[in-house]
Amino acid sequence: MIILPGPASQGLANRLANTLRTRLIPVFHKKFPDGENYIRIEGNVQDEEVVLVQTTSPPQDERIMQLFLMADAARSQGAKTIVAAIPYFAYSRQDKAFLQGEAFSAKTVVDLLSKCGVSRIVTVNCHNPRALRSLNMPIYDASAIPVLAEYFRNQDCEGAVSLSMGKKGSSTAEEADSILKGGYDYIMTQRNPHTGEVTVERKPLNVKNRHVIIFDDIISSGRTMAQTVSHVKKEGAEKIYAACVHPLLSTEVRKRIIESGATEVVGTDSVPSFVSAVSVAPVIGRALRREEA
Repeated sequence: MIILPGPASQGLANRLANTLRTRLIPVFHKKFPDGENYIRIEGNVQDEEVVLVQTTSPPQDERIMQLFLMADAARSQGAKTIVAAIPYFAYSRQDKAFLQGEAFSAKTVVDLLSKCGVSRIVTVNCHNPRALRSLNMPIYDASAIPVLAEYFRNQDCEGAVSLSMGKKGSSTAEEADSILKGGYDYIMTQRNPHTGEVTVERKPLNVKNRHVIIFDDIISSGRTMAQTVSHVKKEGAEKIYAACVHPLLSTEVRKRIIESGATEVVGTDSVPSFVSAVSVAPVIGRALRREEA
């Protein structure tokens, strides 16, 4: 197995190669003056099992194009198999075409990856896993919640309450609690279909004088997380941490969450950022070994 690092995931690709104890072949990338991308694989991948490591966080379209070019270059060089490890999978939220004439964006991206030679995809905490199950390619959706929970356990937060947002997110809190063992709960959220504004349920929580970790898949605007932190603070929590798999937030968003009562915001390197304290390399590594078995 050979790792090819995409321009957006250089650090993660190196950590994954170390985790799997396998070779990494550099990928040269540059942009032409008109903004077009240039990709060149700097080594031989003929008859090799190749893993492309490239997140597709913003700017999504540019990073997806880089992934297409990497895949097609590996296919043209005669790679035996091509797996795309896409920690953050852009366009995966839409699970069908809702209106006549509407593009099914997740299917479009997967179809194009298939045309470029990709035969399998490994991703992490896809926002809408249902979208993946309907597509014509094996896609493994791994979870980074355990490695986030382990990080907090190692930060003297064993016994903290695990909290998540949305009823279907209760499984996330339960997953974290299997490691932190402080109990778990969830808070219902509701999005206004016209304005997009999210409101958070103000429910009683058993968190007084407790450490609480709020888990979510994505933090971008941070408004929902800030509302949740504020509510948990009013319920008497001693310390509150915001944890997410995909940190799409800016420094201003982190500031908003901290000002609402959080001690810190922690994310993974699925999206390289200033809060990426936890690596998903072990998560992707286990998924790749599982797919090989």
